[in-house]
Amino acid sequence: MSIEVSPLVDNVKAFLAQPRPFLIDGKWIAARSGATFESLDPATGEVFATVSDGGEKDIDAAVESARRAFDRGWAQAPGAERARLLNRLADLIEAHAEEFAQLDSLDSGKPISLARLADVPTAIGHFRYFSGWATKLSGETIPVSVPGFLNYTVREPIGVVGLIIPWNFPVMFAAVKLAPALCAGCTVVLKPAEQTPLSALRLGELIQEAGFPDGVVNIVPGSGEIAGAALASHPDVDKIAFTGSTEVGRKIIAAAAGNLKKVSLELGGKAPNIVLPDADLDVVADAAADAIFFNQGEACCAGTRLLVHESCRRELVDEVAKRASAIKVGPGLQSDTQMGPLVSQEQLDRVGGYLESGLAQGARIVTGGGRPAGLERGYFLEPTVFEDVEASMTIAQEEIFGPVLTVMSWHDIDDLVQKANDTVYGLAAGIWTNDLKQAHALAARMKAGTVWINCWNAFDPGSPWGGYRQSGWGRETGRLGAEQYTEVKSVWVNMN
Repeated sequence: MSIEVSPLVDNVKAFLAQPRPFLIDGKWIAARSGATFESLDPATGEVFATVSDGGEKDIDAAVESARRAFDRGWAQAPGAERARLLNRLADLIEAHAEEFAQLDSLDSGKPISLARLADVPTAIGHFRYFSGWATKLSGETIPVSVPGFLNYTVREPIGVVGLIIPWNFPVMFAAVKLAPALCAGCTVVLKPAEQTPLSALRLGELIQEAGFPDGVVNIVPGSGEIAGAALASHPDVDKIAFTGSTEVGRKIIAAAAGNLKKVSLELGGKAPNIVLPDADLDVVADAAADAIFFNQGEACCAGTRLLVHESCRRELVDEVAKRASAIKVGPGLQSDTQMGPLVSQEQLDRVGGYLESGLAQGARIVTGGGRPAGLERGYFLEPTVFEDVEASMTIAQEEIFGPVLTVMSWHDIDDLVQKANDTVYGLAAGIWTNDLKQAHALAARMKAGTVWINCWNAFDPGSPWGGYRQSGWGRETGRLGAEQYTEVKSVWVNMN
């Protein structure tokens, strides 16, 4: 029986047929150097698009454009007008949703079903949610102790913001960063990941169609080492918002030190997925497999460490392994694909190095670990489950960012808490139990920005997202996500 492959819609075909330029000051222009780079299909390794490659001069031009737009009045535009434009953009993305799903599936390798059901709707939801905050970022009146004085605060947009987004959820992360920055009145330079630039550039076309003033949003793809570094260190950028690895996050901090620009970071994770002995193991087995193999494990919140009580470890490992071996791996645009290829040869090699490390340090592969049968091209890896893992092993400590689950057992609550928190990260954690009293007690002891109880990957634009420790600085989404793009001004009035 032939497998259905989603045919590319006409707009996507036309979009891919021409080299894709930058968006700077409302104009689509090529790199000043003439440089380009190629987008590769992770399912085949073949070139399917060509994109202008941003350099330092291109970033300079984009920042200058954003500064002009900020000074020309975007910062002073009524919140209701910013809200109208954000809602209009959400409507346009919804009307072109299939295009974004196809572009992200092609670019990153993810199953198109995931892009359709999660990534694109989440992007739309963020623009709609933050449109509401455009009219609600208010200050307050402070009851000061000085007689005859009035003191009040106002929130003002922070200025020109550099947004650097990763390759694992391209259109979603573009929205997560753009929506709060624009609602607050900031102007932006968006640098998408060089592995997945296409949906951001298509978004730029819709931003123009929605009616945003020229220069409010500028989009410059390019490498992190050149374009990203130039943006992070630029003296006329007031803030950098970055999502990516902790290693690169440290470089962002160093680059931002020149003008002490504000920095918010959403970085790596090594989330513990905790199973208590009273949990429903059938439910947990499904959820644990989804938590790590969702999006090929290329997620900062992947449930990469499964911590199971020793009394039920054997049964749960067998069930998770059974589910892992049944996952249909294939090209992202193939209709029955449940897990696609990794994003690049570099990422496949990186994950392969962790597999070798785990075996060398004494862990055992229960299932997976190789290339799936029948997929000789592309960057494919089988869903992999490691057992006999010790907390000190590299695969239990470092972020793998691939479809690799490490299983460890625990014997009492203190042992569990110690193992769960035994990492430099602190982004997310999960707890599975029918004892909610125990669940709340454990949640209080987790060093993580988000704790899921009897669920995984529960998100909402109104709930803050961010991590403890080396998982980042600040929070995205929710009220805190909007406020991080503002400065607070205190005003004193002598009423005497």
